[in-house]
Amino acid sequence: MKIDGIASRTIWLEPDGWSVGILDQTMLPHTVLRKTLRTLEDAAHAIKSMQVRGAPLIGVTAAYGVALAMHADPSDAALKHALKFLAEQRPTAVNLRWALNDLEATLAPLAPKARAEAAYARAAEIADDDVETCRRIGLNGLRLIQELANERPGEPVNILTHCNAGWLACVDWGTATSPIYQAHDSGIPVHVWVDETRPRCQGSALTAFELAQHGVPYTLIADNAGGHFMQRDCVDMVIVGTDRVTACGDVANKIGTYLKALAAHDNGVPFYVALPYSTIDWSIERGADIPIEERGAEEVLRVQGRLPDGAVASVAISADGTPARNPAFDVTPARLVTGFITERGVCEASRDGLLSLYPEKKSCAA
Repeated sequence: MKIDGIASRTIWLEPDGWSVGILDQTMLPHTVLRKTLRTLEDAAHAIKSMQVRGAPLIGVTAAYGVALAMHADPSDAALKHALKFLAEQRPTAVNLRWALNDLEATLAPLAPKARAEAAYARAAEIADDDVETCRRIGLNGLRLIQELANERPGEPVNILTHCNAGWLACVDWGTATSPIYQAHDSGIPVHVWVDETRPRCQGSALTAFELAQHGVPYTLIADNAGGHFMQRDCVDMVIVGTDRVTACGDVANKIGTYLKALAAHDNGVPFYVALPYSTIDWSIERGADIPIEERGAEEVLRVQGRLPDGAVASVAISADGTPARNPAFDVTPARLVTGFITERGVCEASRDGLLSLYPEKKSCAA
């Protein structure tokens, strides 16, 4: 994907060969700021503060965080600390734990002097794998969009998405947006309804930004408008991402996803979830068992925007002393999901559906 016409990833190794570059997503869409991570603490802060966000990108950043830690100190104690410290930053996205388990399995058997090089190599492999995985998700989702386009030749396929499951949430391509980009690039007319996604506004700040950069037609809507447009036959399908999918197909995603699934179900609109293999948590059976991150109330009480003089500021939107709750995710039960779009194909949102694509996990999901 591109920013100002220049191909970019969300995370990369800097020219010095050891520090790590990221796009600071807390500054988008008003400012494109690239930052350099040089320590374990820098990586942890980037994850916690949401300078990087989205389940796949959190996992890749965690892998590079371990590499930074091994660059500074490759001892057993430092490795143990890095794994524990990074795991504490965000509880819901399973990719974080997946990446840390992978790095632990890779590094723990090695002599300390070999760990830094191995950590950087493995982090780079995870990043490249994410790009290819998202590309394949796009190819499988493209077939669904093509089917809808064939039903009404010449008319745009209207797709609603929630939050940001785009290339900014991954290393490139995205999950929910990968089918959209590939449809657009192949000449299929598409139009995207972009939920603003309060309280952090990842839809308005990030999804709208990246769609505009790629030239995909879109319209920003308030979160509560999705059902209205579904009722009026303005939405042909919904595609969202996810931070964790259970063995039975329940889906944890950005708060508000559940309401979109209910509206889609009531109006007969197909509701798809796009995800990579690393987002499936085979150890959890029910969505009720997924830990839901609760973030600070200030995210609900304030909003960031650009002032008339061009300055970017955070402003209060409620009276001083207003109490607020801020769960970052909700759970959509499998019964409301039309299907999963994965790098291996499209399947039913169920244990049997998932195992049809990942038969090697049968013992894990027993």
